[in-house]
Amino acid sequence: MEIDPINRKILEELVVDARISMTDLARKVGLSKTPVALRVRQMEDMGLIKGYRAMLSPIKLGLTHVTYVTVKVSDTRQKALQQFNEAVRQIPEIEECYLIAGGFDYQIKVRSRDMEHFRRIMAEEISELPFVSWTTSYVAMEAVVDQSWVAV
Repeated sequence: MEIDPINRKILEELVVDARISMTDLARKVGLSKTPVALRVRQMEDMGLIKGYRAMLSPIKLGLTHVTYVTVKVSDTRQKALQQFNEAVRQIPEIEECYLIAGGFDYQIKVRSRDMEHFRRIMAEEISELPFVSWTTSYVAMEAVVDQSWVAV
């Protein structure tokens, strides 16, 4: 499915407010309700729209401490990476984890209440992940850009 200007506008509006009614969405994109609903359904069916969720404020939840952890693993064969990946998904404080090409193997974003909480996560969970060889941590001082959406 091509992302034509109308589909792009639909996506932009849904990023701003995923709870918008089809009537209001149709008005904003200049079509009637039925074709807009059809376009949304098509984008859902093709996986372009993966789902809808509530965006919580980590700050309001007391999770003000962000640390980026680089991880070097001792084994980069596929089975070892799969074991690491499965284990890292079980740590709820890990907000993001990426396999990286470069001088280390993984980049992890950890959100915690404070340094003490992070130290516990690091000692009891991240350091215990399979095949961890070494880690380096970088504490974020300020969020300069913090967008949880994809530019359309």
